[in-house]
Amino acid sequence: MIRPIAISSLRVLPALLITLLALGSSPVTQAQSGITLLGGNCTGSAEAPIAEPGTGRSFVLDYPCDLQPGEPVLFILNLHGAGSNERYQRAYFPAWELKEQYRLVVATPHSPARRWREEDDTYLHHVVTAVIDAVGAQHVQAFWLAGHSQGGLTSRRLICTPFFADKVDGFLSLSGGRLGGAAPRSPNAGRPAQAGATPAATPATGAAPAVAASAPAEPDCAFSHLFAIGEHEIASLPDTSSLATKYQCAARVRHEDVVDTEAGRTHDSGSQNPGTKEWGLLPRPGVAQVYEYPNCADGRVIADVVRMDKGHTEGLEPRIVETLVGMMKRAAGGRLQGR
Repeated sequence: MIRPIAISSLRVLPALLITLLALGSSPVTQAQSGITLLGGNCTGSAEAPIAEPGTGRSFVLDYPCDLQPGEPVLFILNLHGAGSNERYQRAYFPAWELKEQYRLVVATPHSPARRWREEDDTYLHHVVTAVIDAVGAQHVQAFWLAGHSQGGLTSRRLICTPFFADKVDGFLSLSGGRLGGAAPRSPNAGRPAQAGATPAATPATGAAPAVAASAPAEPDCAFSHLFAIGEHEIASLPDTSSLATKYQCAARVRHEDVVDTEAGRTHDSGSQNPGTKEWGLLPRPGVAQVYEYPNCADGRVIADVVRMDKGHTEGLEPRIVETLVGMMKRAAGGRLQGR
């Protein structure tokens, strides 16, 4: 299968280079035999997106091809990072490939500014409402926000707002910040300067240094939280979590490592001259360490996943995607039913 290669960063990039690269066998998809949601094919495509009626903007929707009326599903809103788009995000975190096995409905929206802003909130509200209405709120077993980089920061901003607070059961941060105690960034984190690129302007002599932005307050509503990060993006992973304390979880345990023999689906092809291990190199197989704070109150799941020898932009490998989806699936749900 020819898969899209794109980029996602912590800031808006001047241009987004998208190339194509064959990365192995294509996932098996089924012929549509169940109900149709919002008039779209069960396996979505950026070439055939769904238009949401509120703003007229579009998004990609994936759902089980054999979905039956009244069947419970796990709904994921999958947000791309700054400088990126829905094509990259579907390849970076390809949960849609597990939609039949785990009964997933995955909406992957797109910001035309390639960065999520507060003015996009209404659009995201319409996307969520359209999907929930199509499935039926009583049939959404759990609803999760998932976001890469600035998409994760946006999920953090949104999760306890009035629209989302009574709907969302969990937040998966994909290199988008850890709740319960931040993981300090690697000193070399960030997009590398490329050979031949125009140097950034030098500040005028005597100009005041930029003031570092203070960390936003942590959301205070209740939800499960998964944090996935590349080893080279951070200086260290905290071995405690204030969320684990809040939900009265047991002491952290390390699960068996997840070994992937297949590479992820995408990478930043426009930042490889030179590439850095912190930003991300070419897709390749890998190993992920999984740490969980078990037995949390009310069925919450709090866990950290560190993808060894990976950076910010290599797409997640198939088995670690399944591991994350499996934890989302077993976490407490039912917020939309008032639980």
